[in-house]
Amino acid sequence: MMTVTAHASPTTAASSVPRTTASVTHAAAASHRIPRRRRRFRLSVWLWSILALVLAAFWAFPVYWMINSSMLSTADLESATPTFVPIGGSFINFERVLTPAFFSALGVSVTVTLLSVAVCLVCAFLASVAISRFKFRGRVGFIVTILLIQMLPAEGLFIAQYKMMSTLGLLSNVLGLSILYVAAVVPFTIWMLRGFVAGVPAELEEAAMIDGLSRTQAFIRITLPLLAPGLVASGVFAFLQCWNEFTIALVTMENNKTLPLWLRGFVQQSATQAIDWAQVMAASTIVALPVIVFFVIVQGRMTSGLVSGAVKG
Repeated sequence: MMTVTAHASPTTAASSVPRTTASVTHAAAASHRIPRRRRRFRLSVWLWSILALVLAAFWAFPVYWMINSSMLSTADLESATPTFVPIGGSFINFERVLTPAFFSALGVSVTVTLLSVAVCLVCAFLASVAISRFKFRGRVGFIVTILLIQMLPAEGLFIAQYKMMSTLGLLSNVLGLSILYVAAVVPFTIWMLRGFVAGVPAELEEAAMIDGLSRTQAFIRITLPLLAPGLVASGVFAFLQCWNEFTIALVTMENNKTLPLWLRGFVQQSATQAIDWAQVMAASTIVALPVIVFFVIVQGRMTSGLVSGAVKG
């Protein structure tokens, strides 16, 4: 038996050596580029993180300064040297502003806000479902009307609102102010909830109806839980608008005062009486505290609601 031995030609062997060397060189260069890219990525992450912290500090400083000033005396606030840390401060300013007038204004604000938010969410939710799930005559006109209402300046409606509330006998009335708040907040809330409802596929309800559920049952059991983050996000928007609203309450609430009107009384002193800025800061902290607590409670659902409203499907 003859054994045949294959020998590589000198040309082939010579050409394979440079190719192997070139591949090793490219691999080494690529291995050097990967750590450089990682270092650049980490550096960019650190830079963006530092920028975000700086912006957050600028945003949080006014809130910190308000709380810090509420624990100082008026003499410390009027001093040429600012006090950034309330060492030796007290809560005496909070005790001075917690008067019967405050609790009266607190009751009005809580009642008006809760009533307005509840009615606004119900009306806006039903309207958003109607314009997102059903096709009816006047649907486009209704959507355009919502947009046009948002363009109307609030100041141009004050006279008409005052006369309407005066005719109905609802001036300085919680119900009358709640009606005006609902009318002011519900258009944008409808537009906001419309995006959430449109983002939930209608096929989910159809599949549930095939399994034996009615349209109402399918909507309540399947679609409504998916819309919970959107309802929370819309509720937060309505809550902030009603709680902090000032101009409508100033026009229609002559006797009963909401918290923003009560807070305004601290800077409406007589010409011979100086403004106690320490008490103003303490009162501002008390007014802002419910908003901060409410936002911390619903922060997770609000964030998920805003994200789900931005992405359909």
